[in-house]
Amino acid sequence: MGAELQAVLVSAGVATLVGGAGAVIVLLLTREPSVRTVARAALAAPVIVVLAVAAGIYASARAMLLSEHDSRLVLLGLLAAFPVALVTGWIIARHVQDLGRTLAEAESARRRELEVEERRRELVAWLSHDLRTPLAGIGALAEALEDGVADDPADAFARLRHEVGRMSDMVDDLLDLSRIHAGDVARHRQPVSLSDLVSDVVASAQPVAAASGVALSGTTGGPVVASVDARELTRVVENLVSNALRHTPAGGSVQVSVGECDGRRIVAVQDGCGGIPEELLPRLFEPAFRGTAARTPRGSEGAGLGLAIVNGIIAAHGGSVSVRNHGAGCRFEVSLPDA
Repeated sequence: MGAELQAVLVSAGVATLVGGAGAVIVLLLTREPSVRTVARAALAAPVIVVLAVAAGIYASARAMLLSEHDSRLVLLGLLAAFPVALVTGWIIARHVQDLGRTLAEAESARRRELEVEERRRELVAWLSHDLRTPLAGIGALAEALEDGVADDPADAFARLRHEVGRMSDMVDDLLDLSRIHAGDVARHRQPVSLSDLVSDVVASAQPVAAASGVALSGTTGGPVVASVDARELTRVVENLVSNALRHTPAGGSVQVSVGECDGRRIVAVQDGCGGIPEELLPRLFEPAFRGTAARTPRGSEGAGLGLAIVNGIIAAHGGSVSVRNHGAGCRFEVSLPDA
């Protein structure tokens, strides 16, 4: 075997071994792809290439039995190329990392847009369905009154007012949700006694609770103050209490409580709805989501925006709202930051 061929084979074999080991390292780095691991792989790739070439050349030089002086010159030349490869790899890695981060943000934004669009379509579908019912009722009643065939005109007019009121409530909810999405909430914050606010809401809701045959009670753990927009937070508590009364059957009970936990102000509403499947609980605060017959209003159909409005108002206050099955029904908890 000629000396040249031997040098070539030795160089190729060593370069293959070093390159193969480097390829394994790159594969291990990208086993769980992410912006960070891809950047590391981009940094390692040119270094591995230079190391493979350098190892092949140096092995070839040694195989050709160059003098010790010439071998050192070859080695020094290869070592001089290593920092260049490292800097080049670092530049490439930074570029790849920035590009990956940009692509990841763009993909995340695209997914959010798709989710928002899907929820918008779902909301429009729900509203179209819910508005069609009172519109049909209004049309039928108006036609009966116009033709003079209504059995009881006074009752027909009362039902007309009821249907118009339902439509007005749906439109108000939709406008409130739009206002929340525009960030036009929680502007007028001041220290407010949550205990007094909840007591007022409970007192106002007692006639509705009595008419539904539901026992409504409120408890407070002493004076609890939070920095909130009193009007907006009253809307939140009213929505939760109304929601609880609507879904609790006659003979059941609804308890509203105020307290503190880990520096947070907590307002909790416990109903007696019988519970909700666990997989549906995270979706309760989505606009227009009902999910189960247990959460469908008795005697009327709303737009399903009440809990979405609650969630939006509390988020604007820097707080959170959650729900879980507890006891005979569901427990909604509003958590607000310290005043």
